[in-house]
Amino acid sequence: MPTTPPPDRSVAGRLAAVATDVLGDLPVRIRAWDGSQAGPENAPVVVLRSRRALRRLLWNPNELGLARAYVAGELDVDGDLAEGLSQVWSVIGSRPPAVPRRRDQLRWAGTALRLGILGRRPAAPPEEAVLSGQRHTTDRDSDAISYHYDQSNDLYAALLDEQMAYSCAYFRADPATDPGAADGSYTVTEAQRDKLDLVCRKLGLQPGRRLLDVGCGWGSLILHAAEHHGVHATGVTISAQQRDHVEKLVAERGLADRVSVRLQDYRDVPVPPEGRYDAVSSIEMSEHVGQGQYPVYAATLHRLVRPGGRVLVQAMSHASAPGGGAFIERYVAPDMHMRPTWDTVALLAAPGLELRDVESLREHYVWTVQAWARQLEDRWDDVVALIGVAGARIWRLYLAGGGLTFREGRMGVDQLLFVRPTEGGGSGMPATRRDWVLG
Repeated sequence: MPTTPPPDRSVAGRLAAVATDVLGDLPVRIRAWDGSQAGPENAPVVVLRSRRALRRLLWNPNELGLARAYVAGELDVDGDLAEGLSQVWSVIGSRPPAVPRRRDQLRWAGTALRLGILGRRPAAPPEEAVLSGQRHTTDRDSDAISYHYDQSNDLYAALLDEQMAYSCAYFRADPATDPGAADGSYTVTEAQRDKLDLVCRKLGLQPGRRLLDVGCGWGSLILHAAEHHGVHATGVTISAQQRDHVEKLVAERGLADRVSVRLQDYRDVPVPPEGRYDAVSSIEMSEHVGQGQYPVYAATLHRLVRPGGRVLVQAMSHASAPGGGAFIERYVAPDMHMRPTWDTVALLAAPGLELRDVESLREHYVWTVQAWARQLEDRWDDVVALIGVAGARIWRLYLAGGGLTFREGRMGVDQLLFVRPTEGGGSGMPATRRDWVLG
């Protein structure tokens, strides 16, 4: 007659039993600090290097506790990090953890006591963002942007494409099936150029016209628009390192007569003496604006573009969670705020902008993030030298988790094209989409 195997009393075995109680199915294999292992043989392996990792989860049994343990190097994943995250998410999504019964709580507490997990709350890793002041005031916005974007221009040069475009690229085809991508001739650099050119076409840029880019980053769009579409381009950013980088490129390329960049908050941008701009762009900057300030942001874009001029906003979206999550808020982009696309459209239209086109780039962000993640692994030692091991681990977790959220449809990104109608209602738009996107 069959016999029940004795319970696994190793550290990993005890932890696996608790995890199975909570989740129903254990989606990963566990390797504990004593070398013991338990769980499915072919699953990604979660490595617990220290009791401190679980102590963090006792104090913060959520995404923040996991993120702190990972950043500190107390928890790791052998194998594909994104796949491990995906499997855990799949199990939790199919069977959300139930409120434990009292007897289960007592049993788990006994396991924690025997394994030496109980203890004082561990200090957060020093890399965690700590900002003061009211959200989305000019001073706090400056601090939040500086935390993420002023780490090192060399860091972004190591991770991004040649143009340092830190936003979703536009791929002509799925890199997994496109022959050009397969042989390496179509890279993320080309995809970013295709994105920049698409934005310029949607904005109807022509020689002599004036473009304002709100949140210009490292200048990829204003430089491309000036060099390839003959416009006079102005960029504004509140990152001093970004401003310095753009000014250096402007001087090197001899574009001082056509490109300017200012260290300036979007709320302070004036209408220039020569009049409103022909086109205004804002590429993945509006996530940093905040819900309370979004009407001000929308009114600013409307105020700065001439009647008949176009506005393009490329914005990330989330159907339910306004922030980026505990990890993103603490370690990547503090004070980030997203909303469903239709809410963003309504806010941008309120001052008088007319929506003309919406294009989803969700899958394109998956491919973009995959390219950045490959760059990170290829340049791992360089990145560690620039921002330390913990900083590099933050980026690894950020890219793995970010790519997964877009792949699974929990986040999106869209290009939203508006026009400011003339007093008589004219849009100045060509008759068909093909005319102004491909023409």
